[in-house]
Amino acid sequence: MPTAIPRTPGRNPAPGALPLLGHAASMLRDPLGFFAGLPAHGELVDIKMGPFKALVVTTPELIHQVLMDDRTFDKGGAVYERTREVLGDGVVTCPYKEHRRLRRLAQPAFSPARHASYSRIMCEQIARVTETWSDGQEIDILTDMTTVAARTGVAAFFAGHLSSPSLAKTPKDLATVSRGVYRRMIVPAPLDKIPTPGKRRYDRSRARLRSTIGGVIADYRRTGEDHGDLLSMLLATTGDTLTDTELNDAAITFFFGATDTIAITISWALHRVSMDRRIEEALHREVDTVLGDRTAAGHDDLEHLVLTQQIITETLRLYPPVWIFTREVSTDTRLGGHHIPAGTDVVISPYLLHHSAELHPDPERFDPSRWETKGLEPIRRNVLPEILPFGGGARGCMGETFAINEITLALANISARWRMRAVDSAAVRPTSGAILGPSGLRLRAVARDTET
Repeated sequence: MPTAIPRTPGRNPAPGALPLLGHAASMLRDPLGFFAGLPAHGELVDIKMGPFKALVVTTPELIHQVLMDDRTFDKGGAVYERTREVLGDGVVTCPYKEHRRLRRLAQPAFSPARHASYSRIMCEQIARVTETWSDGQEIDILTDMTTVAARTGVAAFFAGHLSSPSLAKTPKDLATVSRGVYRRMIVPAPLDKIPTPGKRRYDRSRARLRSTIGGVIADYRRTGEDHGDLLSMLLATTGDTLTDTELNDAAITFFFGATDTIAITISWALHRVSMDRRIEEALHREVDTVLGDRTAAGHDDLEHLVLTQQIITETLRLYPPVWIFTREVSTDTRLGGHHIPAGTDVVISPYLLHHSAELHPDPERFDPSRWETKGLEPIRRNVLPEILPFGGGARGCMGETFAINEITLALANISARWRMRAVDSAAVRPTSGAILGPSGLRLRAVARDTET
């Protein structure tokens, strides 16, 4: 993993741009290393992706300014133009002028009153998958956690309405689209039109996702039945105020957010715990103490799983799922004392911030004790950012509590029954598509009830 470099004041171009390609080659070859090195070149660093130019913000102070002024720094830029191909103009990708309305309509789905029922669904799906494990079995952990998260999303958002064949394809489609978004963001437009096998897979997956969700919406409209899920809630509270396209955008946005990022974070957390026996033993002690004679944690246990949530916070610091996002400047402004004209693409990398030695001493070390006095507070407050796994400001993720709860319950309930052992930790690498997932991660499940 690349080492963060101390920052330099001012605004400067990133070195190493190639004719026509700009920095696209570096961003494809080693994107994490490329971004981790940018603070050495300025508080604001100009980069090129083919013919497109963008401005990377590298300091927490200026990142905070961008996030807190969502009117001036609107959703847009290369990441969101590509993401809109999949999510449309949902609450994550829509421009400022639409955001308040869409967020107000969707917010009730994530009210505190609904989280207990979501937690029950999460625990059911975690149990369904992990009960198939056997002592000593080698587990493709990301695949299994994607299954947990996808089934949870279906049950919470669509009341299990998707047919099994559709659900079976959906996690793979989500992964294909996630990888494709990043490549399409940095590949020059003429090359993007070449019908490569990767582009064909991307197009098929994108179309299938939207078609599947569209079919569910049409069925709900036709029957008028209240399934007690997010889609029923949207239909009941918004009536005809949301079109089918807007409903499709909203539903696929929430499903996307509730699958990929959650599965990846659970997988990374289990991987890092498996590498440190001291942390693993402390986690098992906490889970055993909280559960007592019970075999699984539930919603009421969340507040007591303190170390578990410290491990999650540290995992999100090292491996922010959304490691890069963009904004587009809507009107001439100033940032760090520099004039920034309207239309400028602004890039923020949570990964860069999370690996800053100024904010996080010895930043490449996995150390949950960093958060002993803070817990999840740095994630949930809109102040000068320390970590940004769920964005910030008015555009912060409304599903943050949903995600944290599911990750916490998964880590606790798996740890209650299993020790996870690395099969080949040296083979594990971050893969930096639109989502920062693990490559080569396989774990061996060892039943704790066989311990002597």
